[in-house]
Amino acid sequence: MSQVWKVLGDLVERYDLIYQTGLFFRIVVAGFLGYLIGYERTNRYKGAGMRTHAIVAMGAALMMVVSKYGFRDVPNFDASRIASQIVSGIGFLGAGVIFVKNHSVSGLTTAAGIWATAGVGMAIGAGDYFMGCGAGLFLIFTQILLHDVPFLSREPFQGVIKITTNQYDSLITELLHNLNEEKIKVLNIKVGKTKDNTKMELDLLYPAGYGKNDLIIKWSNDKRINSISG
Repeated sequence: MSQVWKVLGDLVERYDLIYQTGLFFRIVVAGFLGYLIGYERTNRYKGAGMRTHAIVAMGAALMMVVSKYGFRDVPNFDASRIASQIVSGIGFLGAGVIFVKNHSVSGLTTAAGIWATAGVGMAIGAGDYFMGCGAGLFLIFTQILLHDVPFLSREPFQGVIKITTNQYDSLITELLHNLNEEKIKVLNIKVGKTKDNTKMELDLLYPAGYGKNDLIIKWSNDKRINSISG
């Protein structure tokens, strides 16, 4: 009789090992999809790259697996509790890649990608391979499409130009006229005057596809301007 119980115990252990191997495979698939999503971000020289996205996807998948299958010995457990916390908890990573400089916000797309990558990992962790893989590939396709196709990716953008001049009165009129011709909207102007120079800070909204550096180079050749940056 003891031999029978031993054989049954070995079968249970073997089945459990196979079962957990299948669950672990979900984490591997999620990590691979996260890596692919991060690879696209790395090629854009973004702060969060392959490692970050892969770890986010694997972590989300792991927590989803634990949420669904880690409490089999507890009757009437709520499998959605951990999943709901992943969605809200992943926000701190997204906040870490958003930067505000000169009134211009960058990193929003990467932050949204990290949040969506967590969703991909959750889907794989839940065993929804088709939905998880499809969403992951569609996420990569969307990032590439909206970045590389001109008529889809171009949108107005905000920036600041700082100018130092000793001929403020004649320069400001001509500058504002030129900006109006270029369809650049002036959102705000700050002026600080000293004994010798006047410092201007212009908060501008550029039209989609406009070459900001071309504007700076053009006005840097004006002899009335001592310095210009933006």
